Amino acid sequence: MATIRLGDVAPDFTADSSQGMINLYDYLGDGWGILFSHPADFTPVCTTELGTASKFKKEFDKRNVKMLALSVDGKLSHNEWIKDINETQHTVVNFPIIADENKKVSILYDMIHPNANDHLTVRSVYIIAPDKTVKLMITYPASTGRNFHELLRVIDSLQLTAYHKVATPANWEHGDDVVVSPSIATEDAKKIFSKGVKEIKPYLRMTPDPTT
Repeated sequence: MATIRLGDVAPDFTADSSQGMINLYDYLGDGWGILFSHPADFTPVCTTELGTASKFKKEFDKRNVKMLALSVDGKLSHNEWIKDINETQHTVVNFPIIADENKKVSILYDMIHPNANDHLTVRSVYIIAPDKTVKLMITYPASTGRNFHELLRVIDSLQLTAYHKVATPANWEHGDDVVVSPSIATEDAKKIFSKGVKEIKPYLRMTPDPTT
């Protein structure tokens, strides 16, 4: 079984989905992507997650993030399940769900954890950058639904830190102060960050969010 680590190139694949055949790299293009797996169709927590994800699609779109879900059920099952999701969650599923009956993608992305369940996927999340490298991995048990506010927060942090020499502190949200990268000397930081640099400790310097 494959092992993927942060910074690895996300494995490419072609698979059928609720919206037809999809090649991962072609689907993502030059944007960001989020790939998240679900244990099975017609299950309660997954139904709430897919409904919530649909309601959050505009927020992902704002961040140039393509959404892609997966479960080990087939396309026909997905399409029937989508009807239930739309009905019960008062939404319209507006992104593809990969049909992975042969578990090809699940194995490629190490989404099946035998000590949890030997044939269903756990709730894996992969965030993929435009260069196709994996920037974040989160694994939830089947019993715990994901927090999509947190996923957006993480994406905001990843996109900010990808283009600016900063890091984000605990509980950071878009617009909050950020941490100056430790690799930058304080005097250099004061030249780079025109909004100012506050030195709390030589290794802990804060500056306003450079994007706001």
